[in-house]
Amino acid sequence: MPWGCSERRRLGALLIGAGLLGAIGASAAAHARSPWALGVFPVRQFQAYTSHYGTRVRPGGREEPHYGLDIAAPLGSPIHSWWGGVVQEVINDGACGIGLVIRSGAYEHIYCHLAGLGASGRYQSGPVLLRSGETVRTGQLIGHVGLSGRTTGPHLHWGMRYRGQWLDPARILRAMAEGQRRLRATARAPKAPSAPRVASFR
Repeated sequence: MPWGCSERRRLGALLIGAGLLGAIGASAAAHARSPWALGVFPVRQFQAYTSHYGTRVRPGGREEPHYGLDIAAPLGSPIHSWWGGVVQEVINDGACGIGLVIRSGAYEHIYCHLAGLGASGRYQSGPVLLRSGETVRTGQLIGHVGLSGRTTGPHLHWGMRYRGQWLDPARILRAMAEGQRRLRATARAPKAPSAPRVASFR
């Protein structure tokens, strides 16, 4: 299955958050607050978004679908897992370059154009060593920004699928930001005083 920055086939994008944490196994209390608030932005040294999800024009004027969000960052910048899950695949091809697919319940998050080496179900970059089938934690260091595959500069191509349907990662990020904003507002909200006890007299 191709995992590169683009594919020939079009798939509808949908955002289904209700079942996310049930599938991944997070606590019911966190789920009640906001299932998306627990996600981690994958690039710590963010510079810019360089290509959005959807149709884009390639050099030469040809339009093609782009099933992910390109996040520019300095070469070698740490990449962290958006969510805990299992390494489903280590990619090494001409489009994605070296990459990882991590499955979190019904979600797959795809990380392309990584630095390091990827072959035979094994990925290594600096201190990172991951194998297909290995469990990763939310926020765990999983790689570094590279120039592998079809790319014009250092960036992470971050893709997201839910039950085989491509999602717009920008919508995921907006949901995460809103969920985190709600959690902060809840934490800052003053607690209501306890209701006074009223004695009854006869």
